Formats: sequence, structure tokens, C-alpha cells
Amino acid sequence: MKAISFLILFLITPYHSFDEVKHEYYVSVTNIEYVNEQQSLQIISQIFIDDFEKLLQERYDETITLAPDNNKTNIEKYMERYLEDKLKLEINSNPVSFKFIGKAYRDDIAYCYLEVEDVSTLKSITVKNQILFDVFPEQQNILRIKGLGKNKSFLLFPDNDNCMLNFN
Repeated sequence: MKAISFLILFLITPYHSFDEVKHEYYVSVTNIEYVNEQQSLQIISQIFIDDFEKLLQERYDETITLAPDNNKTNIEKYMERYLEDKLKLEINSNPVSFKFIGKAYRDDIAYCYLEVEDVSTLKSITVKNQILFDVFPEQQNILRIKGLGKNKSFLLFPDNDNCMLNFN
């Protein structure tokens, strides 16, 4: 009887260990810093790899795996396309585009590096950040903006997905 119980437990355990693990919270962090000497906004978005991977699989290609040695060109193309769609910036009330510089993986976080060039005058920044809202309704996005002696943080969520910082 013990042997049968052990066998049943042995056969059932793998199915329970590979169940999808759910987070207690869903959050991304985006840092935007104005670098006056370079007249640019330097942006780093930090997104949990498993969440970003799930989104990219659902939206673009179900075979995508976010790993350092996987199809870098396609992955970066999809990341760039998604971020262009979900992260909108205005400088001095004018929409601007960012350049996708690249990405890196550290621990369980994907770091996406972006830049807005030719920002000679900075009076205000408006940001609309909808990263992962389309997959995780409980997603929250922390946004930190730093420049010209000001440093401000915002918490964005699906019902309130934008913020503005004046530098005047």
C-alpha cells in the first residue's frame, strides 16, 4: 500500500510543480532622465521577463522566449514595436519618438534602453505608460522623471495611465 501511495504521489507531483506561478503583484518601473549635456532623455524600462514574454507571445509570436541567446533581432523588433505603442512621450506639449537602443536581462528583469534625442529645451514632460495593461489588469507602472533639479515619481494604473511634470 505504501508503494502504491508513493507511486501516485511521484506521478502527480510533476504536474503540480509546473503549474504557472502567479505573481502577487504586477509592476514595471520606467526611469526617465534628462541629460542636459547630451540634450537627450535617457529612458530605462524595467519589466519582469515572464510577464513581458507572455505579452510578446500573445501579441506577436507564441514561440518567443526571452533569453540572452535567443533570436535577438526579432525579440528587439517586437519589444520596440510594443513599447512604441504603449509608451507615449510629449516634450513641451509636442509628441516625440524614442529610439530603441537595446535590452539586457538581469535576474528576472528585462531592461529596455530608449533615448529621445535633440531635446534642447525642456519645459514639461508628459508620459502615457500603458505597459502590460492589455494583459494584466492589475498591472501598475512606476514612473520616475529626473531632470533640471527636479525628481518626481508617479504610480500609473489602467484607469490613470498618464502624468505630467513641469520644469518651469
